[in-house]
Amino acid sequence: MTPIAATQTTSALNWLSRAETWLDTKGKCAWIAAIILGFVIFWPIGLALLVYFIWSKQMFKNASHSTSHGPRQCHFKTKPTGNSAFDAYREDTLNRLEEEQRGFEAFLERLRAAKDKSEFDDFMDEQAKKSEISEDQNSNA
Repeated sequence: MTPIAATQTTSALNWLSRAETWLDTKGKCAWIAAIILGFVIFWPIGLALLVYFIWSKQMFKNASHSTSHGPRQCHFKTKPTGNSAFDAYREDTLNRLEEEQRGFEAFLERLRAAKDKSEFDDFMDEQAKKSEISEDQNSNA
């Protein structure tokens, strides 16, 4: 290998290493965004990123900056912009959106519980009808 080719290979590996480190610091959401972007640009890039993401076990690591909201959510650290009014607005908006999300998840949970209860009540009614029918058949016999 010529010295120029070796330098170019080393440079490319350094760039890939820096990109991987940057994605690691941003968390799982950044990896997923990079994979999607890779598929949009040229599908083999997206496929290669997906294979690497799974192979390196990035998918199953806990994000270093995750919050107590649960493992499904992507929570990005926000850096102050220097504009205190905007920072306060952004923080209020993020808090409001998180509260709305918790409310919506609670609503979905109530819907699931109501559906489960309805299905259970239907099942119990069906069982009661079967029981009545079998009692009527036994009394007629």
